[in-house]
Amino acid sequence: MVAGGVGGARFLLGARRLLGLDPGPGADAPHRSDAHRIDAVVNVGDDAWMHGVRICPDLDTIMYTLGGGIDAERGWGHAGETWNCRDELAAYGVQPDWFGLGDKDLATHLVRTQMLDAGYRLTDVTEALCARWSPGVRLLPVTDERCETHVVVRDDAAGGTGTRAIHFQEWWVRHRAQLPPSGFVQVGAEAARPTEEALEAISAADLVVVAPSNPVVSVGAVLAVPGIRAALRATPAPVVGVSPVIGGAVLRGMADTCLTAIGVETDALAVARHFGSRSATGLLDGWLVAPGDGPAGGVGEVDGITVGEAPLLMTDPDATADMVAAAIRLVGLDVPARSDR
Repeated sequence: MVAGGVGGARFLLGARRLLGLDPGPGADAPHRSDAHRIDAVVNVGDDAWMHGVRICPDLDTIMYTLGGGIDAERGWGHAGETWNCRDELAAYGVQPDWFGLGDKDLATHLVRTQMLDAGYRLTDVTEALCARWSPGVRLLPVTDERCETHVVVRDDAAGGTGTRAIHFQEWWVRHRAQLPPSGFVQVGAEAARPTEEALEAISAADLVVVAPSNPVVSVGAVLAVPGIRAALRATPAPVVGVSPVIGGAVLRGMADTCLTAIGVETDALAVARHFGSRSATGLLDGWLVAPGDGPAGGVGEVDGITVGEAPLLMTDPDATADMVAAAIRLVGLDVPARSDR
């Protein structure tokens, strides 16, 4: 699976439910089924260095969500978080003051930073962190190298005539995505390499699913790593995506703003065309949309991509499991029987 943060995490809850990979009490292994395994190739474009520690928002959001430690109301960070360190940093006037680290979350970042400083790859660090949370899914950073999303915005200091690029976190957290973007760049992409684990997961998969994550700064950031797009085109597995757009709108985040910035309409079929068909030069064999968002009749083909309809609201893991099952059926594969029904 190719996934970003909150949307990818919720989608993975459903995939895990469908395949019987929900960890039970006392689970101490990342995979509880010999019949199935989920590998999630995760966006690292949101990653940043803050206050001397390495922060990986999408990896952590998925890890906390699947491990039962997420703050469900916010959709990110630890449940029961405290903010003593953030408040002390503010008292010292330490910058950046717009990015707050929770005390519990800081522990994760400290462990990650210490291991990275000791020479471990981000992939190995993520595996070590997941040993605590038992997510039931193998989380794979798409690359172990820097490949960070920066947002191109107007430079007011130049009288509004120039542009500058700021880190995605500054755009999203500090400016609350209110600065109109004119584009996105992946800093470090030219030198980044996909991990062997990510490439193996794609090539050995029975099915590759593109989760309903932001098409531009989540999925798009994964695709920006050289070699990933080619791997998705070469895999013998079907590649099916799930639309993050329902009825011409996004449910959360700022995918509509990002799509507008790159000239793509906020429309389920427009996003499918953006990714393109594998029968041409794109990535998709199938595309799952909400009822009413597909071609006439609900099932058909758009520019070489098989399109099907199914309810796409991820209200709970069972509803999301039904979404995953619909994606599997769309490309002609058998849906595993659920043992909890």
